[in-house]
Amino acid sequence: MNERGFTLIELLITIVIIGILAAIAIPGYIGQQKNATRSEAFTNLQNLRLLEEQFFAEQGRYTVTLGVAGADRPGNIAIIQQGGSPADPTNALSGFKPGPGSAYSYRIVSQVGVGIPTPAPVPYDNTTAALTPNTTPCFIATATGNTRSRVRGDVFAVDCNNNRNF
Repeated sequence: MNERGFTLIELLITIVIIGILAAIAIPGYIGQQKNATRSEAFTNLQNLRLLEEQFFAEQGRYTVTLGVAGADRPGNIAIIQQGGSPADPTNALSGFKPGPGSAYSYRIVSQVGVGIPTPAPVPYDNTTAALTPNTTPCFIATATGNTRSRVRGDVFAVDCNNNRNF
């Protein structure tokens, strides 16, 4: 009975084949994770826009500016839900409920006569252009990728006219 095992060459060839397959699969997997995270941000921004429009229909105005600019601001979600800091129920968008551990920080900036330039820059760089007429109330909701996530540096935005850069 022959009880030979695998030769060193056979083992090395197997390891090389597994390495090649992993080198092909891992970047695709990471890309899919990034796309899924970005899709979540797009959905949350659309939700914020709809909540702002509902707020406008009920109150006759948009909310005040809610949240602090920049990445790594998980507290902005609570600020948006509570209507500001300190909490102000007259500006609250309590229906905004992104998933736990979001890779993005969200913010709403309310301004008069300002919206996203058309075409919108990607990534959004906070440049603004006057709308016509310049007394039109408007808002810009932004999602900024947090620094310790795969989407760091991403900035997406939507405004009151549904202009968006995603």
